[in-house]
Amino acid sequence: MQSKRERSWRSVPRGVLGAMALFFALQVGWHARQPAPVAVAEDLSTPPPPVVLRALSLGDPVFLSYFLLLRLQAFDNQPGISIPFKDLDYTKVVEWLKVCLDLDPATQYPLLLAATVYSQVPDEPKQRMMLDFVFRQFLDDPPHRWQWLAHASVMARHALRDLPLSLKYAQALADHAGDAPIPSWARQMHIFLRADMGEHEAAKVLLGGLLASGTIQDPHEIAFLMQRIEMLENAEKSPLQSKN
Repeated sequence: MQSKRERSWRSVPRGVLGAMALFFALQVGWHARQPAPVAVAEDLSTPPPPVVLRALSLGDPVFLSYFLLLRLQAFDNQPGISIPFKDLDYTKVVEWLKVCLDLDPATQYPLLLAATVYSQVPDEPKQRMMLDFVFRQFLDDPPHRWQWLAHASVMARHALRDLPLSLKYAQALADHAGDAPIPSWARQMHIFLRADMGEHEAAKVLLGGLLASGTIQDPHEIAFLMQRIEMLENAEKSPLQSKN
C-alpha cells in the first residue's frame, strides 16, 4: 500500500525525467561503443628465494611444495584464457620445479611434471630443458629418481632422435645406480644404445662383462643377453645388415 507521504512519479518534473532518459541513453551508447574485453595472460613470475619460501611455509615445507606445484600446474588456465604449455617461460618453470623439489626432496611430482608433462610440448629447445632438469636432479638422488632419467633417455632417443643424448642419460643411470634396486633393463639401456649407434664391439664387451660378473641370475635374462651378443657378432660379420 502506497504511503500518503510518497508522491507519484507523475509529480516528477518533466525536465528531470528527460535528463534521466538522456543519461540512460548516453550510458547505453557509451557501453555499446566500447571494444569487447580481451583476456591478457599473466606472466609466470620468478619464485622467491628458498629462505623466504621456507619462512612462509610455517614449518611445513612439504605442504607448501605441494601447493606451489598445484599452482604451477594450473597456471596455464587463467580467467578467460588458456595458455599452451609451450608458451610458458620454461626458464621460470624450471626454477619453480626446482624450488618445489628443494622444499620437499622426497617428492617425485616435480620430476613427473618435467618428464611427462612439460617435456611433451612441440618445442625441441624446451623439451631439452626439461630433460636436462631431470638429469641434473637425478644426480642428487639416483636411487629415488632413476625412473625419470630412464624416461628422459627414452624421450631423447624417440622424440628428439638424439642417440648421443639418450646414451648420456643411460650411461649416467648405469654409473650412479650403485646398489639401488634399479631394474636390469634400466641398468643395461646404455649397452643397447651403443649397439644401436653401431658400437657393436663396445656393446658386446659390456654384455660379456655383465654376464661374467654374476649379477644376472635369471636364466631367461641370461639367454636373452647371450642372444644379443650373438646378434652383435652377426652384425659385425654383416656390415650391411640392418640395425635393430
